[in-house]
Amino acid sequence: MGPQVRGAWARALLVAGAVVALDQLTKALVIEGVRRGSRDSIFLGVDLVHVRNRGVAFGLLSDGGALVVILTAGALILLLVYFLTHTRKRGLWLPTGLLFGGAAGNLVDRARHGEVIDFIDLPLWPAFNLADMSITAGVVGLLLVLEADRKEDSDAARA
Repeated sequence: MGPQVRGAWARALLVAGAVVALDQLTKALVIEGVRRGSRDSIFLGVDLVHVRNRGVAFGLLSDGGALVVILTAGALILLLVYFLTHTRKRGLWLPTGLLFGGAAGNLVDRARHGEVIDFIDLPLWPAFNLADMSITAGVVGLLLVLEADRKEDSDAARA
């Protein structure tokens, strides 16, 4: 494994670790400081809440239990395989770290509490947490990396 590959792994692991740490810290603060089921306005339509979610995005598979963990693990394995085979792809370490960190943060909740702690609530949107934000940013980042790669291949084919 060359220095470029080691560096990509190190950056991805650093991002994932930071996401898990911040996610778990914010959830601990919510558990200790916000009464379950309460709602406090932070600013213009953003509320601080303390709700629990047994499912995945938008409460889907709320009775999924082990199925949710299995699906999450399967998605992470696919991402890991992709990262292993494309480690040199420019910028791939960032969305990989964000996705792994976000998934790990929510898996820690499932292991500790049997459900995920959500605390940010926007109008017309289900409550979410920092891990969810990281997963969303990771998906967007992954799409951008893949699109940039596709564009480079297309440009090279035209040249």
